[in-house]
Amino acid sequence: MIDVKECLAACEEKMELSVMHLDETLSHIRAGKANVHILDDIRVNSYGSMVPLNNVAAITTPDARTIAIKPWDKSMFRPIEKAIIDSEVGIMPENNGEVIRLGIPPLTEERRRALTKQCSKEAEESKVAIRNARRDGIDRLKKAIKDGLSEDVEKDAEADLQKIHDKMVKRIDELLAAKSKEIMTV
Repeated sequence: MIDVKECLAACEEKMELSVMHLDETLSHIRAGKANVHILDDIRVNSYGSMVPLNNVAAITTPDARTIAIKPWDKSMFRPIEKAIIDSEVGIMPENNGEVIRLGIPPLTEERRRALTKQCSKEAEESKVAIRNARRDGIDRLKKAIKDGLSEDVEKDAEADLQKIHDKMVKRIDELLAAKSKEIMTV
């Protein structure tokens, strides 16, 4: 017979991972303000191996429209610039010999709407993952009835699972609302 608390904990963990994944995904979407997370996926060729950009340079945001990249080794300027140009960031780096600067252009209204749509799509995918985790949990509980779990306990566990589901969906909605507000703010 399955342990009901263990089943609920496993489902909650899956749901929590979906929320964390959404949070991570939304942090990589550019919202018109300088955000160092848009450079997280960039890999730089450093002495023959591809390493994350933050392993070869200090990345800061001196103001709301600029990202400053200060390489620890002067020979890394060219590889860093090449990696940024080749990436999907879409911003041309400016090099003054000391620091590489990325000027974040203001977003157009059309681009803001497209980014909001993209965020909504990501949020919906997370909600689907949470629903799937809930469905899997309910299936496990229904199978446990055949193994001797009482129907009352199963119904209570199902209600608890629904509460966890509702809490996670609410967190996703809050993350989406915050990101949409950040994108639409001029």
